[in-house]
Amino acid sequence: MKEIITEIGAKVEAAFAAAGYDAKYGKVTASNRPDLCDYQCNGALQAAKAYGKKPIDIAGEIAGLLGGAQADTGTPGSAAVLDGASTGLDDAAADVDGTGAGEFLSTGGGVGCGAHIFSEAVAVMPGFINLKLDPVFLADYCNRMKSEPKCGLEETAAPKTIIVDYGGANVAKPLHVGHLRSAVIGEAIKRLGAFLGNHMIGDIHMGDWGLQMGLIIEELRERQPGLEVFRDDEAKIGKFLEELASRESSAQADPSVGASCGGSGEEGSSVGASLGDSGGEVLIGIATADDGPAPFTISELEDIYPAASARSKEDAAFRERAQQATFLLQQGYPPYRQIWRHIMGVSLPDLHKNYDRLDVHFELWKGESDAQPYIPGLIKMLRDKGVAYESQGALVVDIAQPGDAKELPPCIVQKSDGAALYATSDLGTIVERERDIHPDAYIYLTDKRQELHFTQVFRVAKKAGIVGQDVPMRFLGFGTMNGKDNKPFKTRDGGVMRLEDLIGSIDEAVYARMTENENKALSPDEARETAKIVGMAALKYGDLSNQATKDYIFDIDKFSSLEGNTGPYILYTMVRIKSILKKYAADGTVATHGTSAADGTVATHGTGAADVTGETDVTGAAVVTMPTACGESAMPADGIGERVAAGFCILPAVGGAERNLALQLVKYSEAVRVAFEELAPHKVCQYIFELSNEFNRFYHDNKILTEPDEGRKRSWLALSVLTLGVLECATGVLGIEAPSQM
Repeated sequence: MKEIITEIGAKVEAAFAAAGYDAKYGKVTASNRPDLCDYQCNGALQAAKAYGKKPIDIAGEIAGLLGGAQADTGTPGSAAVLDGASTGLDDAAADVDGTGAGEFLSTGGGVGCGAHIFSEAVAVMPGFINLKLDPVFLADYCNRMKSEPKCGLEETAAPKTIIVDYGGANVAKPLHVGHLRSAVIGEAIKRLGAFLGNHMIGDIHMGDWGLQMGLIIEELRERQPGLEVFRDDEAKIGKFLEELASRESSAQADPSVGASCGGSGEEGSSVGASLGDSGGEVLIGIATADDGPAPFTISELEDIYPAASARSKEDAAFRERAQQATFLLQQGYPPYRQIWRHIMGVSLPDLHKNYDRLDVHFELWKGESDAQPYIPGLIKMLRDKGVAYESQGALVVDIAQPGDAKELPPCIVQKSDGAALYATSDLGTIVERERDIHPDAYIYLTDKRQELHFTQVFRVAKKAGIVGQDVPMRFLGFGTMNGKDNKPFKTRDGGVMRLEDLIGSIDEAVYARMTENENKALSPDEARETAKIVGMAALKYGDLSNQATKDYIFDIDKFSSLEGNTGPYILYTMVRIKSILKKYAADGTVATHGTSAADGTVATHGTGAADVTGETDVTGAAVVTMPTACGESAMPADGIGERVAAGFCILPAVGGAERNLALQLVKYSEAVRVAFEELAPHKVCQYIFELSNEFNRFYHDNKILTEPDEGRKRSWLALSVLTLGVLECATGVLGIEAPSQM
């Protein structure tokens, strides 16, 4: 279904057209003064310049055309000009003689169930048009949301294939707090895109090919010199280097070796077609059976790398040996490739485990190593096209463009000694993606300090024709997670905290809060499991609720609180709604809840809440049909035990809190779309926080289950069902799970 802002905008645009003005002036936005109106249009201010009229006169014409029917009486709504004059519907129609206003008015502005969109349209000096939604239209829109998949969210009409490059973990190292933001922000953006109907492909893009590998190899040599891979190492290395020199001579003599990755005029669709055969073996990031068992465990590996890194800073000879080992690995030296496969073999399962704990999942587990086969052809193509040139022995590409706000340095794609750099690896990765996937857009997420690097990479990719000029390549640089001292988050002894330790600490904080409340509804084991769910929500929401590009303070006490803009507060609101619905279901009235999950499938919700005990769940599958004022609805009962009034119809609001809740609900689709378009998951957080606030105000103002008017009670239950569905959809796209009890 269309976003409510679209339906409203279409009506206002039609009014401008009917009055003889360009429809483009009918753009509508949510009001920044909700005490005065729900939506507003400022188009009369712009139209006045184009048509030589006073803004207030144009606003008065449009307000007159938009006057709706009030829900309680059916009489014409307001169409006042608040400068002392009053313009009614008839006068407004007369002012636009011959423009078709009469025909426009005869439609009554009806949308769905015959309701008018506006109960009030008011022109305000100097030319604003303030709009209030008709209660019947608002209720009708909510009912349509309740009956639609994904709570009425309209998927994109033109789905795109989009690569999201996030995660950026380094193998052989444990995930630490610095990896949190990339993981949870990237996952949320990927889920948002998929929820809107796009084909999203997340790639972890691991660091598995740099100096850290050489450092590990040399440290391992020091610790286990008797390993088979190090036996007769000097002689084997000498022989390998001779073979390598011979191979390079053959490559220079044979122009087919290192073939171009796209020729002279092709765009991204043909890039990389022949590179896979010219750059060496395709690497496999797992240990093979022929390699035998790894000579180290993940715990030992996590000790080896820090020790080697620290030693390299003090021992120049050790660092030089590590650099040589890195070079040999990258050139394909078999013994070191074997060690590399062992490193990958023990690192990948550990990375999977930790990302699974975050509920972060990648479609591709590629690394820098996967780009290496494409680099020789890439370098040759850059040379052949004249895109790259030599500067002080290095190969560089100018990226400066007219209009740049500051001077941008050239991108170095090959060092003077022939070595590749991060930019080369990233370009090789893009070549591979163009060959295998040919995406419609790219999104990269890293620390914001890498912005220049990705500006260079993107511009080289476009300049060289690796990626088409019309393909969006977006970089989202995130800020730092800081401690209360406003410095990067550290352990008490000043070290970098492991991510699993951070998760454990917030789990404990949530568990402590739960036990403080002496929650008798949960056993100790249930409390522990619930604390894990709520703790993860606290951690993720605490990060995602902050604008990604800004630094933020990590505060366990604040993030684990049940009050304020926190994950536990959102979850508590959801559990509160489940409790209401379960209590209602306990009287034997059976209806099922079929709101939509993040993947668009019909999802049902778990049962129970902290203050509900001793109830028997419904079991078995059934189809329940319930006649309502809006027709009949048939939905499968899933046997989980939650029996709620999904078939009830939402009635026009009679109270302020009820109306405000409905007004917040109808903004849901726009909030999700804008969050994805702007790569801003914090906007979803802000939306669900405001929605939770509105529901809790509604809950406190209305005794839902003891309301004597059965029709109004059912309407409030239906409104609660929709609120829960929207909250579950929105938290789902953020990668946040909700417990059944708290």
